[in-house]
Amino acid sequence: MTTSKHDYNGQKQMLTIATLAFFVSVMVWFNMAPFQSTIQEQLALSSDEIGALMIVNLALSIPGRIVIGRLVDRFGPRNVFSILLITMSIPCFVFALGTTYMQLLISRLILGTIGASFVIGIRMVTEWFPTKQAGFAQGIYAGWGNFGSAFAALTLPTLAVLLGGENGWRYAMCLTGILALLYGVIFFLKAKNTPSWKNFQYTKTTNPIKATSHNDFIILLLLTIPIYGGMAILVWTLQETGVLSNLIAILLYSVIVLFYAFNMIKRWKSNRSYLQRDIPNKDKFSMKNVAILSFGYFATFGSELAIISMLPMFFQNTFTINAVFAAAIASSFAFTNLLARPAGGWLSDRFGRKKITLLLLGGLALLYIMMAFVNNSWPIYLALFLTICCSLVSQAASGAIFSMVALVKKNRTGQIAGMVGAYGNIGSLCFLAVLNLFFPVAFFIAISVILFICFLATTQLNVNQSKLTVRETNLKEKAI
Repeated sequence: MTTSKHDYNGQKQMLTIATLAFFVSVMVWFNMAPFQSTIQEQLALSSDEIGALMIVNLALSIPGRIVIGRLVDRFGPRNVFSILLITMSIPCFVFALGTTYMQLLISRLILGTIGASFVIGIRMVTEWFPTKQAGFAQGIYAGWGNFGSAFAALTLPTLAVLLGGENGWRYAMCLTGILALLYGVIFFLKAKNTPSWKNFQYTKTTNPIKATSHNDFIILLLLTIPIYGGMAILVWTLQETGVLSNLIAILLYSVIVLFYAFNMIKRWKSNRSYLQRDIPNKDKFSMKNVAILSFGYFATFGSELAIISMLPMFFQNTFTINAVFAAAIASSFAFTNLLARPAGGWLSDRFGRKKITLLLLGGLALLYIMMAFVNNSWPIYLALFLTICCSLVSQAASGAIFSMVALVKKNRTGQIAGMVGAYGNIGSLCFLAVLNLFFPVAFFIAISVILFICFLATTQLNVNQSKLTVRETNLKEKAI
């Protein structure tokens, strides 16, 4: 079917609608961050209990991305995003009005599911933009949507003051729940899965993604291990902070292991019968590509999340600056994301996805090696400049990596995006674990080594390159 530029009429409106939905989701997801000290003081919570709330806020976003990815492929972005926003307003209200620690803990755990919303918009954006523009569009969606966390930090404290009283934080958080509820309805009424001429490629079930060769099945089994490993790390962290007793932690470890074994046996049975069939070429795809993209996102977005967490303390300890200035430096990551992530997608669209990804991975590995040498003898402006460079390149690399997700297998984009996205969260957990065990120098070197390995792995990437980049299209038109 030959299409013209008019076939995607309304694409900017759909991109705006999807980006706002993700922005609201992130704002709700991180609405607790500005009020941690207030909540701790009013409810007489310990530092460990507050830390546990921060951890459970991330817990379900890892498996949630996999599950939401299946649902969006089965039922479409319009239905899944609207239902997620509406239902997640409930735990938001429960947390805002909670008076006991258990209420806060359970509601925060459930609310963490909204962090999986990212994969919904990725599928929707890829439907509304041709391949040669999809990277830039996805970058806008991710970059501006993720700004919801910084926006929450900047506006919610002011709202709490304006609403007044010791319950101002509760009212401010309730407003984010109301926003999610209302926007969920708006999204359902206004969003469309695809342009009118295009049919959305639904999957027939919400079953897990199937491998199309025996080698791919082995890769799939290995790829799944870190998903459960991330959950085990979260249990260990809660155990270390004293929120979970040793007995409860052991029970949870056992449940994770049994659940993994059960799912792998189930997958083997379904894949075994599937692989015995004559699989059409149109249904085949490479799990090796999924693994390489997941590993790349592990290193780029994972390191970004980890560095945002450790950067204020790193600058305070290295340069003896105050907490306000250190926090301002850390916030630079959130603001550069507005430009860097779309830039990574745009560069991929224009000059070739694999080429740009390799360039960014190699450059980022070198930048993090330089970060390992930062000490108090450096001028602080030079350290800040290097930090901003790391921020720009890591976010651009994340954008470049995700620009290739839809090229692996179109009707499985939701599940593949869920897998790749989950690895970003897992990466942050692993890098922070390295930081807790060693010094910052080892932390930066570990990230650099992983990035170099990703660089080598990406040379083996083989996504569908049948679609021309913007630059190639322009050259072709000039030749004609």
